[in-house]
Amino acid sequence: MTLAQLPPYLRHEPALARVIGSRNAVLAAPEAVQPFVLAGLVTLSSQRPMLVATPTAGEAERLRHDLSAFLGEDQVLGLPAWETLPFERVSPSVATMGQRLECLWRLTNDPPLVVVAPVWSLLQSLAPEAGSRPPVRVRQGDTIDPEQLVRRLVDEGYRREYQVEHRGELAVRGSIVDVFPSTSDGAVRMELWGDEVERVTYFDVADQRSLGGPAELLAFGCRELLPTAEVRTRASELLASQPWGSHQWERLADGQFFDGMESWLPWLVDKAVLVPDLVGSGAQVVLVEPRRMRDRAAELGDEEASLASTLSETWAAGADPIRLEHLHADFDRLLERTEAATLSLVAVADSPSVPAVEASGWVSAQRDPAAIAARAGALARDGFSVVVCAEGAGTAARMSAVLGENGLEAPVRGVEAFRKGPGVSVVVQSVERGFVLPSAKLAVLTESDLTGRRRSHRRARPRARAVEGFFDALSPGDYVVHHVHGVGRYGGMAKRSIGGAQRDYLLIEYRGGDKLYVPSDQIDTVTPYSGGESPTLHRMGGSDFARAKAKVRQSVGKIAEELVALYRQRRSVEGHSFPVDTPWQAEMEEAFPWTETPDQLKAISQVKSDMEAETPMDRLVCGDVGFGKTEVAIRAAFKAVQDGFQVVVLVPTTLLAQQHFQTFSDRFAGYPVRVEALSRFLTAAQAREVVAGVSDGTVDVVIGTHRLLSADVKPKRLGLLVVDEEQRFGVTHKEAIKAMSVGVDVLTLTATPIPRTLE
Repeated sequence: MTLAQLPPYLRHEPALARVIGSRNAVLAAPEAVQPFVLAGLVTLSSQRPMLVATPTAGEAERLRHDLSAFLGEDQVLGLPAWETLPFERVSPSVATMGQRLECLWRLTNDPPLVVVAPVWSLLQSLAPEAGSRPPVRVRQGDTIDPEQLVRRLVDEGYRREYQVEHRGELAVRGSIVDVFPSTSDGAVRMELWGDEVERVTYFDVADQRSLGGPAELLAFGCRELLPTAEVRTRASELLASQPWGSHQWERLADGQFFDGMESWLPWLVDKAVLVPDLVGSGAQVVLVEPRRMRDRAAELGDEEASLASTLSETWAAGADPIRLEHLHADFDRLLERTEAATLSLVAVADSPSVPAVEASGWVSAQRDPAAIAARAGALARDGFSVVVCAEGAGTAARMSAVLGENGLEAPVRGVEAFRKGPGVSVVVQSVERGFVLPSAKLAVLTESDLTGRRRSHRRARPRARAVEGFFDALSPGDYVVHHVHGVGRYGGMAKRSIGGAQRDYLLIEYRGGDKLYVPSDQIDTVTPYSGGESPTLHRMGGSDFARAKAKVRQSVGKIAEELVALYRQRRSVEGHSFPVDTPWQAEMEEAFPWTETPDQLKAISQVKSDMEAETPMDRLVCGDVGFGKTEVAIRAAFKAVQDGFQVVVLVPTTLLAQQHFQTFSDRFAGYPVRVEALSRFLTAAQAREVVAGVSDGTVDVVIGTHRLLSADVKPKRLGLLVVDEEQRFGVTHKEAIKAMSVGVDVLTLTATPIPRTLE
């Protein structure tokens, strides 16, 4: 269901009529109504596609989300910027490059209505042929050459593995070809009978089982920069003219894929091509807040120039200076070569001659829904169509009930009811911000306007890709541990000739000036140091390292004994059995903006089962960053609060405490749940107020660092303790955690299952 019936309401908006068809115009519209105005502009105008540029990635994502609600998900694409730094020897994620390649292909071959991108993405130079590489498409019943299919996927950057587990991988086992496309959330399995594709299905990478049901392979590339004949020729020329970069030029000239190869793109093209250059004269480029865009581009450009200046000295070969080419162009270059019409969209007009859309937003009514219900009722009586947008069916029913309790009839119904005249309708549709548009007699009210709950914009991060070895990220001066000689300082790579043969070695420096040369093929004997900030170097051949290992063994034994005693005590203590989920629990969970993964659902179910048992819960949830551990904790915390208990969320850093506070607050907005943070960001008076609230029970959820372990923090009725990254707490902190957790349900979250103290 979309709100696609609403943009045509703007046909009578005078400000929009003045800019439609213009080649260069300025339009003013309040920030809350800008997505709807752009949706109306692209719907009523013949200038397509529309390329929308924003100052930041966050604004681009919010705008893309609301435009998708008004135009349809398949008609609005996002073009993300690389998440890596310029000149960094790390490649962007496969998902990012795949999304960019899909967007560039659609832009030049099957244009969507709108493409939204942050300015930094649009100023980035494009690789040769980036917009002209079609996806690999295979359907059931197709006739293909399996060898040619695999060769083409490999040429697009897919890695051939024994079995597929991550995006950008493919595997061939007899007549079965498995592929995990760069833009897909699931892997695809093709079963062949000779050259005929007999069956195409999705499969689960966890157990490698087919999921059944028809599917098709639509695989965009995994690399924006490919070692084409043109690139290889250019790299060969650079070997002679730019010898300082011979290492990467040789690999590019040989047609190799390697981590960080995209950083060298500026040297491999004679003339930079930007995304606006690809759209034709019938398209339109919209600059949202162009002054802020220019400032943001200048800021990021200065950072890139500073980084280039620093690296040029580091990479300099002898006395010859190196000029590092920039990956991003200046802001003035953005529209220099485009034939498209341009429109500047601003929130406030700086001149009376600038057409302005008369609209307003809603005053936040998180604490006073009666006021917003009164305003919505007044608008409906004045002939307005009022559309109330909720995240899910549960919240839609609740918003309808809240408005009904305040004297406003607001039934939950579909988009088709909008055209039936004035009135109030509640629909299941996610929109960021609402607005009131008098010229169209239309008002859109969102869940965040009514409850204060904000939609989460953080996307789940893809699983970390495999790397060639940990030493790729090492720099001279970093600390490492040799399995025989102990802690040393990495001195860089060195070449040494023995018996006439030259080999690469890792140089490790030890106390007393001793040096150890480790052959590169014995890299498994060295691991990165992960202890304190400045460790003491060991002496080669000394007993320091042996004594340290013996001390660790003794500590491990002591810790094991303490854990046995603690768990014995916890088993003997009777815990609280929480009741089954309430309707509010289901409603809150339904508002989760993402689709839960099977593992996430399993973890949530097991945590709830533990909480409903009579023995205290002690569960560890382990998962990579971005895979949904926090959502497990949110649902457990809400379950505890629903039964009148308090929740303590313990985190290792102040920044993480603030992030969790914002996330919990957003998810619990609209419910009688008080969430507070306790960290150094608070003043002394604010901290005392939070501590007092925890003690008297008025604070339901408190999130903080080790400050929560202080003697003055005494929860009145603690029911759940959530510990995030326990291995990052010190010994004294862990003792305090143990004292707090006896008889209390404990949920531990970690992305690092092996505690660093054991290393």
